Amino acid sequence: MHRVVLSLGGNVGDRLALIRKALELLVKEMKLLHASQIYETAAWGGNSEAAFLNQVLVLHTSMDAEATLDFIQEIENRLGRKRVLKWGDRTMDIDILYFDNSIIQTDRLQVPHRLMLSRNFILIPLTEVLPEEQHPVNKLTHRELLERCEDRLTVRPVSDG
Repeated sequence: MHRVVLSLGGNVGDRLALIRKALELLVKEMKLLHASQIYETAAWGGNSEAAFLNQVLVLHTSMDAEATLDFIQEIENRLGRKRVLKWGDRTMDIDILYFDNSIIQTDRLQVPHRLMLSRNFILIPLTEVLPEEQHPVNKLTHRELLERCEDRLTVRPVSDG
């Protein structure tokens, strides 16, 4: 089994229902180990305006990294993802943050996720579920990475009641 850490996010449609549906579809093929709270976050990257909901999940899977990427892209498509504008509005975006402790650099996949260190909407929920785990490249813990992150966009927990 492989351990995969995923980041889920979206800002179009019923955001909370879409996060829940993505989790439901993921656990049909993977075992959930940890889930962060769901956070509302200001849009990042400049091409979208509506706030996002984000969550980090830690799962076990028997799939390899490429098969995992195919699987999560199928889920994104099933949930209405349209790839129109980079960092634009979307119903669902699922990113692989980590795959075991592997460092993967292919045309399709970069793990650890190359932008995670500059995004507090990833680092805050990641620190919630794996605070003392070290990034496999720079060897800093998630807590240390969050302290050093220069992103100051608002990230706040969402009550899903």
